[in-house]
Amino acid sequence: MKKIIIYLLVIIASKSYAQELNLPVWTQYLADNDFVISPTYAGIGDNVRIRVNGLTQWVGIKDAPDNQSLYADFRFANRSGAGITLYNDKNGYTRQRGFKVSYAHHLILDYTSRQFLSLGLSYNLNSFKIDINEFEPDYENPVLDPYVTDDRAINNHNFDIGALYRNGGFYFSFNLNNILDKDIDNFTGIEPNGIRNYQIYTGYIMQSKTNKRVEFEPSVFYQLFGSDNRSSTDINFKYRKYNRKEDYYWLGVSYRFLNDQVLKPLNIGPMAGIMKSKFYFAYSYQVTMNDLVGYNSGTHMITIGFDFLQGLSNCSCTDGRVLF
Repeated sequence: MKKIIIYLLVIIASKSYAQELNLPVWTQYLADNDFVISPTYAGIGDNVRIRVNGLTQWVGIKDAPDNQSLYADFRFANRSGAGITLYNDKNGYTRQRGFKVSYAHHLILDYTSRQFLSLGLSYNLNSFKIDINEFEPDYENPVLDPYVTDDRAINNHNFDIGALYRNGGFYFSFNLNNILDKDIDNFTGIEPNGIRNYQIYTGYIMQSKTNKRVEFEPSVFYQLFGSDNRSSTDINFKYRKYNRKEDYYWLGVSYRFLNDQVLKPLNIGPMAGIMKSKFYFAYSYQVTMNDLVGYNSGTHMITIGFDFLQGLSNCSCTDGRVLF
């Protein structure tokens, strides 16, 4: 059993090396936190927003991926926003830690039809290392390789850019992550220096015809990794209901697949969240549908957040809610 699990993890790692220095995006953005995906969302809304995410993947498998992150964004002046992201990601013996600092500017294209354009920029600092302190000799390798030293750590500086178009309840964002190439070991011959990935996030918020406090939101999230042209798509749906105090709860579901295997989902799962007196809580569960399904109980994610320091803007381009 142990050898099977190790084999599967090695296969996955060997097929995903191009994701190095790219923090994986799961369903954090669906927890009413679009800033996870793009800096263009910084400052949209009337509050300082803080969201803390904890994610444990493939529960039941030793050394499976584990992630913690914090996202905070706020508006300053009438048309600008800023944000910061802190994250810690563990995958087997690899560790990623880092932060992002983001800036966004929001423009009105047409006031009457509520068409807005947002442009965003992020600076990223990522620290990646292999934790050799976790290496242990075994029967097949009784002596550790003496050339593996210093945790094989590397720091990477990079930038993300994005654009967001909104028209009433419709939104479409495009993001280019990790614009710069990274430094690599020229003697390995297998590691890509291009770590760019492209992301599209689009959807539509619809108001119920029978209840003005009910919203439906179908959305699609697409990722393409430029190094080897791998790509995946999320198809999502959310139901959201407000009360008179603007508190709300929501229910949703997400379906993720590789784009060359549409009918073979990577994972699928339900989600739910609630906002009460500016305190936010959400939970997401994903059932793994690949070869690891028999060895784990799925992926769990919790989001806790708080909105505070409310300040209304004079510019409709930073409105947080769709006005029908």
